[in-house]
Amino acid sequence: MAARVRLGGGGVSLALRLTPKGGRDVVEGWINGADGMAYLKARVRAVPEDGKANKALIKLLADVLSVPKSAIRISAGGTARLKRVEIAGPAGTLASRLEALGDAP
Repeated sequence: MAARVRLGGGGVSLALRLTPKGGRDVVEGWINGADGMAYLKARVRAVPEDGKANKALIKLLADVLSVPKSAIRISAGGTARLKRVEIAGPAGTLASRLEALGDAP
């Protein structure tokens, strides 16, 4: 299994699987994809049109991780379910908060 969170100089990056129109805004925890990658699983109520789902995801992550929305950037997969997300801030603290989300049911 791949590392869940990658630490960088200015923060962390992670792989994320987003379900738009998911009925509620929630981070469900970590899953292992068929490709062996670890993904943080999240769902949002917003539709995947005009970046609405991505904006809802950024707001959700900011609330869950207690960081400003401006610290979160979708660096890859902007129009896909599988995304690469970068979060600026103290890497150790962010990694601990992300790991504490646990495994998805």
